[in-house]
This record gives sequence, structure tokens and C-alpha cells, in this order.
Amino acid sequence: MQKYETGESVSIESSKRETSAKILVTGASGFIGSRLVSRLLSYSSSLSYNANYEIICLTRDRESLRGRYDNHEDVIKIVEADVNDYPQLVKAMNGVTIAFYLIHSMGGSSKEWKKFAQRDRTAAKNFAKAATECGVERIIYLGGLIHGETEEDYYKLSEHMRSRKEVGDILKTSTAKVTFFHAAVILGQGGGSFQMLEYLVKRLPVMVCPKWVLTKSQPISVDDVVEYLVRSINVKDTEERDFDIGGTEVLTYQQMMKLYAKMLNKSIRILIIPFLTPRLSSYWVDLITPVKASLARPLIDSLKHEATVKDDTIKKLIPLKLKTFEEAVKAAEVEEDTKRKDKGQQRTSHTLNNKLLIVSLFAMAAIGATYYMLDARPEVFQTNWVVLSTLWYFSIAFSLFFVFNGARLGAIMSGIIGWITLTLWLADNIYTVSGSSLIATSPDMTMTIRNFIGAGIAISVVAASHNVYHKIRVHGI
Repeated sequence: MQKYETGESVSIESSKRETSAKILVTGASGFIGSRLVSRLLSYSSSLSYNANYEIICLTRDRESLRGRYDNHEDVIKIVEADVNDYPQLVKAMNGVTIAFYLIHSMGGSSKEWKKFAQRDRTAAKNFAKAATECGVERIIYLGGLIHGETEEDYYKLSEHMRSRKEVGDILKTSTAKVTFFHAAVILGQGGGSFQMLEYLVKRLPVMVCPKWVLTKSQPISVDDVVEYLVRSINVKDTEERDFDIGGTEVLTYQQMMKLYAKMLNKSIRILIIPFLTPRLSSYWVDLITPVKASLARPLIDSLKHEATVKDDTIKKLIPLKLKTFEEAVKAAEVEEDTKRKDKGQQRTSHTLNNKLLIVSLFAMAAIGATYYMLDARPEVFQTNWVVLSTLWYFSIAFSLFFVFNGARLGAIMSGIIGWITLTLWLADNIYTVSGSSLIATSPDMTMTIRNFIGAGIAISVVAASHNVYHKIRVHGI
């Protein structure tokens, strides 16, 4: 359990009070929500806190929480409901004392990403209305860390940050007392911003980045965020107020990448390209990391705004010993190692396909080399053939690099090279049907057999690349 500092003005002892509350957690299977439920559960069962919580996990898909809280059915109730279905929402919120609003609609297909703001707006209006109807006393909401009070400042914000602020404003129209926490980059496994950081650093020796990587931020550990959320329940002075929350250091995204690389004893080079757009950046992130372009784009667009704490009042009301950037990253690494062990069986299929793809690429490269060992045709030694062969080998090496690093880009490149190779080698053997080859003089019998064997290996490259591509997307490996 994390240790906390005490201050002269507010002590932990003074914040203790017997609490009996029916708490609703939306997004209970998500990045923040799942951790929040676990922390509420530990508070409710701890002798150190006089808390008696009944926790309701609201989810659109009950299967996402299947088996997770089987041993805590006396405290935790799982309710399947959609915030866009008002009658379902009212039924779920009946009798609720405190509601945590942790819903966002980013994600889905890249074609649908722009509609997330409208979906968030509708969900927040339903929630505020249902909270009023059900007599919910408090709503605790986590949004983005932004600054600016004027209308002009508002319209300068990215669509993501505008949506986060608008959701908070809508929730405040309810009769509940709303606490609005504003957080910058949240460091923890499962968070979009952290996943971008982690996989870009681990997979690339050189990064081409837009200028937003130079924007200042105050990253905070997900554990500290959750602790602020939970402990605010028993601190009355947090009611009907907004709070900035951040970690111990102010860093740019570029500095975070370099610090992370240093922790891994890895050297990276970062090239700043001012004209690289959020759209292009999101597609690159989609290919290199498990973060979908539809999620990466609004996140990247938001990173252009400085996100540092201007008012640290929350530190006096809830004094915590905040994790440093390095401590937060180490905690995330430990969590990832644990998850990898737990998901070992799920990853078996991906691992086998990945190994098959690597072996197939090496085999295809070896078969390609026989052109210069077995082929007696003079064309293969012409400059254009040599150049094409060099590019072909470079493309295989490029693909292998990203396949070894677990990036979807490697699977995509492997598939493209596999299809091109399959087409060329079969075209070279077309003479067996038409009487002449399409790309050079007809090969002899040895090369004909070689082409058919190579075509079989190319097919295995195509099949394995397809499977690896989809396994990476499913498991987020």
C-alpha cells in the first residue's frame, strides 16, 4: 500500500470518518475505472479506514468484468447498462450516493473518431439528468488539465480537450455536488498516452515527431490519480470544486521519451518535423503501437496544449507522496510483467505466428539468394535486377526489425512483400502454362522448381503476417 505524507493543516486522521455510501463507478472495466474499483474495495475492507462502501460497477458489457470480483459479491454489484439508454441509467443509479464519471467515447473506427464529442455530450446530459432524478449527492469526474477562461481560449483547445471541459460543465447542471479533477498525461499500463510513449521508445531507435513533443506537461502516476479520486470522498472541502492534479516534475513529451529510453539503457534520436500533422502522427502511432489511430489522433491533438498545475490546492486537502516519473514508469513495467505472466496462454497463438513469420521471411530471403547461385539467365545480373533485389532485401530487413519489436508495421510490410514476391515468382513460372515467362526468358527446370517452392514460402509469409497483424490488434501486444 502506498504511503502518504501528512501536512500540518490536514492530517489523514482528520479525514477519517465513518462512511456508508452506495458508489457507482462508470467505465468500471477501463484504465482508471478498474483501478478505482480495486482501491475502493481495499478501503472498504481496510481497518485503517472506517468505510462501508457498496460498489456498483456500471459497464456496457458484463463479460468485460466476468470473474474479476467473484469473491466480493457482498460489496460489489455489476450492472450492465448503457449511458445512452436513459431508462437503464436511471435504474442503475437508483439509490446511489456518489457517482464517478469516467466515460469517454474515443476509439472505434478512424472514420468515426470525430463523432466522439457528440457521443460524450449526449452521455453527460443523460447522466446529469439521471443524477438529479435519482438524488445522487456527489459526482466525481476526471478530465483533462487545461487553462484559459475566455471564450477565445476555449475555441483554441483541441476537440478532445473541449469535449472534456464540456462534459464537466454539463455534469455541473445536475443537482449533485460535482468535483472536477483535471489531470495531464497519466502514466500507467492501459493508458493511451503512456502506451504511445512506451512503445515508441521501445520499438524505434529514431523517431520523427511533430513539434507537440516540445509542449510542457506534468505527468502523474495512475495510482496517484486513483488515490486522489478515492480520498476526495471523505474530504468535504473537495465538493463543488475544480482541482489541477499533476506529478512531481514538469516535462515535455520529448524529455519523457529520453528519460524512459535512459531507464532502458537505450539510445534514441528524436527529429522534430514542424509540419507533421496530428492525422499523420496518429497513423504512424497506429502502426507502431497498440493504440488505434482513432484514439491516438485526439490524444496527439491535445498534446499541443501545455498541461501543468497552476493551482496546487489539492495538495493541502489531500496530501500524498506523489510518484516521480521514474517511479511511475517502473510501477507500470512491473504491472506489465505481471500481466504478461497471467496472459501467457492467450499470447501463445500470437507467439507461434510471430515465430512462423520470422522463419518464413528468412526462408524467403534464402530462396531469393539462389537467383545468383542457380539461375543461368543473364538478366538477373543486369543493373535493374540487382537494384530491385537490393530493395527487396532491404524491405525484408525492415519488416524483420518491426516484427521482432512487435509492431503492426512489420506485419503489414511482410504481407506486402509476401504478395509481391508470390506474384513475381508465379509470373516467372507462367511459361509452364503459356509457353513463355512474363518477366524474363523462361527459367530452366531447377529454377522452375525453386520458384514453386519459393511461392509456397511466400504464401506462408502472407498467412503469418495476416494472423500476426490481427493478434497484435486483439491483444494489444
